[in-house]
Amino acid sequence: MTRRWFALLPLAAALLAGCGVSGPAAADGVVRLPDPRLDPPPAQPGEQVAVFAGGCFWGVEAVFDHVRGVRRAWSGYAGGAADTATYEQVSDGDTGHAESVKVIYDPRQVSYGQLLKVFFAVAHDPTQRNRQGPDVGSQYRSVIFYATPQQQRVADAYIAQLTAAHAFAAPIVTQVTPLQGFYTAEAYHQNYAAQHPDSPYIVYNDAPKVAHLKQWLPALYRTPTQTVDVQLQ
Repeated sequence: MTRRWFALLPLAAALLAGCGVSGPAAADGVVRLPDPRLDPPPAQPGEQVAVFAGGCFWGVEAVFDHVRGVRRAWSGYAGGAADTATYEQVSDGDTGHAESVKVIYDPRQVSYGQLLKVFFAVAHDPTQRNRQGPDVGSQYRSVIFYATPQQQRVADAYIAQLTAAHAFAAPIVTQVTPLQGFYTAEAYHQNYAAQHPDSPYIVYNDAPKVAHLKQWLPALYRTPTQTVDVQLQ
């Protein structure tokens, strides 16, 4: 399904699609999730890879571009085969792909568990199955694509922790799936929110996510200073 969001603009405005507003909020409106109890340092030194899917990749990428310790982020596709990793095919919803974001991060500045906290708190709504706000289809499902067994353990443990704490009013439907491949999306999707800040879709759906990151998790927020390289090895 392509983004026929013009017809859904009133709904998008009302829901602030996928911006985390359905999470646990205190009286001041701030979403508060606990830090992951299981969050060990990676087994190998150096930059690490994390891949998340949570609705339209424009907004998820915009959030992680603003996270301290994130070196690069790309929009792309994961969950399906290489020969179907094009926007037109993925938009049909039957390729097995989810719109995803690949994050390269420095674990000396931000841990995998902290990235998970950002993912659940502000990047998307983990209680929506096969949709985020006005975007509907399996390509918009919530997925953590783990790159290592340790990432799988941390992700599973954090979901269990949030579930036990009743952190969300509805069940978490996020899948935890091994990363088989990540395929970079077309160049015009990269850094889309930053390049199109006045787009109604970005204004209603994605800009609030970045604003909530700054408001709710200020210690993890930064202003991006580098241009994201769309070439991914």
